[in-house]
Amino acid sequence: MNNKIIVAGIGPGGEDYITPAALKKIRAAKFLVGGRRALGEFSNPNQITCAITADLDAPINFIREKILLDEVVVMVSGDPGYYSMLDLLRKNFPPDSIEVIPSISAMQLAFAKIALSWHDATLLSFHGRQPAREALQFSTGKILGLLTDAEFNSATISELLMNCGWDKNSSVTICARLSYPDEKILTTTLAAAAQSEPVKHCILIVK
Repeated sequence: MNNKIIVAGIGPGGEDYITPAALKKIRAAKFLVGGRRALGEFSNPNQITCAITADLDAPINFIREKILLDEVVVMVSGDPGYYSMLDLLRKNFPPDSIEVIPSISAMQLAFAKIALSWHDATLLSFHGRQPAREALQFSTGKILGLLTDAEFNSATISELLMNCGWDKNSSVTICARLSYPDEKILTTTLAAAAQSEPVKHCILIVK
């Protein structure tokens, strides 16, 4: 396989956060794969596209067919190395056929928004999965960065963390719709978050 699969991170969502390197590849692509929102925002009428949906076989088959003709650009939200389609691509194609253009993840932006370093944080995902309980247990000085979904949201996770030894007054910052005009960032306590209206598909920073 001579042509490359270009996995381009498009950042947390807002167009200000996509890198010039990714944008250049996306605009030049003959074959473009991505979520419907990303395709609606970045594709042009001259491109042949394939949407990423719940049917993940469709984009994989599209890439298998089109990579014989030219390189294929796959747009992924956030950074490709952090809970993206990159793992699936590596299972289906030789790693040396994949080129990755990194970007800013929503997790990275969440820490930046509250001016907090993240090199010592424990980063975990509740998005379609559940971390081991041991990883959630409280310890002095521990900082958690958590991806959430609809089921495991700001309220249910806050309750779970208190059951894992975190004090009810521990600080939790809820970051939703990061980089969009309606971005919301709220710092409260675990106890208050557990009793409040759940915020879904957000980032939680707990310390």
